[in-house]
Amino acid sequence: MLETSPHPSKARTERAPVVVAAARFASPVGELAAYTHQGALCALSFLSGRYDPLAVLSARLGKIETREADPLDVAGRFRDYFRGELDALDSLPVDTGGTPFQRRVWEALRTIPVGTTVSYLEMARRVGAPDAVRAVGAANGANPVAIVLPCHRVIGSNGRLVGYGGGLDRKRWLLAHENAPITPAAAAQARLFR
Repeated sequence: MLETSPHPSKARTERAPVVVAAARFASPVGELAAYTHQGALCALSFLSGRYDPLAVLSARLGKIETREADPLDVAGRFRDYFRGELDALDSLPVDTGGTPFQRRVWEALRTIPVGTTVSYLEMARRVGAPDAVRAVGAANGANPVAIVLPCHRVIGSNGRLVGYGGGLDRKRWLLAHENAPITPAAAAQARLFR
C-alpha cells in the first residue's frame, strides 16, 4: 500500500527560503541596514526608521533567510560617500521590485545630480505623468533603497523639505552633505541631525 501525505499539494508548493545577504553599519545619519540578493541591493533602511525592509522583501520574494554578508561592499561604498566621494553609490546595482510606475520614479531619482534638488511636480513631469504628483510622492515614500536612489533630493514646490521616511533632519543633513542649495524656509524647518 502506498502512503500519501494528507496535504500533497501543500508539500509540493513549499519552497526553500530565499537567502538574502544582510549588512549593518554606522553612518553619520544613524545605523543603516543593507540587504542584497542576486548581485543587487534590494533594500536599505535606517534602523531607527519606520520602514521594515524584511517585511517588504518577504512580500516580494517569499520566505527569506538573512545571512550576515556584504558581497557588494555596500558599507564601503557608503563610507566613501560619507567621506565626500559623492558618486560612490552611483554604480551600485539595485533591484527594487515595485510597480512599473514606481520603477519609473525610482529610475528617475538616479538622474537627479548630486548637489541639486527637484520638486515633486518636476519629478511627475520627468516620468511623463504631470498630474500624478501625489503618486510620485507615494512612490518616493516607498523607495526601498534610500540614499542610493536619492529621494532626499526631492522637495516641495515651495522649496520646503517634505516627505522623507528617515526624517526631515536626515534629509536636510544629506542635502547639506551634497552641497545642495537649501532655501531659508527649509533651513528654518529642520535642525541639523545629531
